[in-house]
Amino acid sequence: MTIIYCYDAYCSWCYGFSNVIKRIAEEYKDKFRFEVLSGGMILPETPQPISLIAPYMQETYKTVEERTGVKFGEDFLFHINRPEESDWFPSSEKPAIALCIFKELYPESAIEFASDLQYALNFEGRDLTDNEAYRHLLEKYEIEPDEFYAKLKDPAYKEKANYEFQLVKQLKVDSFPQVLLQISDSKFYLLAKGYTEYETLKTTLESILIQIQSVQN
Repeated sequence: MTIIYCYDAYCSWCYGFSNVIKRIAEEYKDKFRFEVLSGGMILPETPQPISLIAPYMQETYKTVEERTGVKFGEDFLFHINRPEESDWFPSSEKPAIALCIFKELYPESAIEFASDLQYALNFEGRDLTDNEAYRHLLEKYEIEPDEFYAKLKDPAYKEKANYEFQLVKQLKVDSFPQVLLQISDSKFYLLAKGYTEYETLKTTLESILIQIQSVQN
């Protein structure tokens, strides 16, 4: 069985949910396979400035902080609170490509890497459309930079990312974060839709496991 975490690097609620899903992954690592899929939340046909979403984010980040306990860094908030001075043009594509590359190398650490991407954006204020935003993570995970950056430009990995975006749509996921339990090619259980507390997610998961066991018996 596989627990599928559908997220987006630019999703603020996913950033708030990071500690929850990391805790679940650690607790159940011996029971389930864990998969992370990028949702493609921001995919403009032409680059669009952050000023288009800044007013929404100015309110949302405060709610995320209050409910989840995460903190947004000053370097990130500069772009949200002073968008007219920002050079950011958000796009979900490059961090999704980076995640595909990483999963090929360290699939068992995909949830941690996705969390690191969100911390890099939301706390450290790194522009995830900039290739250099990933360099510190290459050092952390001992990934050879030349290899990573070659793959970041390789159309094959762009195709992998776009495949994930389509797969998330096929799974009927239309908001993030969302967590599914896959028990067969066609059977899925919804574990969480939107930010969910750890205890709630764990209770839901354990309840579904009891259901599955009762059917099998």
